[in-house]
Amino acid sequence: MENQASGEAQAPIFEASDEKPVFFTDSAVEAVKNALAQEGQPGDGLRVSVVGGGCSGYQYNLDFDKEARMGDIEIDYNGVKIYVDPISAGYLKGTVVDYVSGLNGTGFKFNNPNAKRTCGCGNSFS
Repeated sequence: MENQASGEAQAPIFEASDEKPVFFTDSAVEAVKNALAQEGQPGDGLRVSVVGGGCSGYQYNLDFDKEARMGDIEIDYNGVKIYVDPISAGYLKGTVVDYVSGLNGTGFKFNNPNAKRTCGCGNSFS
């Protein structure tokens, strides 16, 4: 969507009636559990967000967080808490996060149906 007055793109809005904005595969949940055990603190969850930057305009960001913030969507995957802010949720709606290991590297892979263009690294989109 574009703001008619300024021409700036606006974030899509995630509706509370929508189910989960982002889906994690079993392998991604296991990778998050392992990362939390190695690097996180007891009780931490995973914050998934979209931030400006990267070679295509937006990039995915994963970070540990103690608790949900006001307005966050909180999802539980087999005991792993996932936190998504409402603006990021609009960009992520329908995204599947997988954890892959192969010749092209190991890490989280985002399959985002909203991305019009992605870069070669897979972490940036527009």
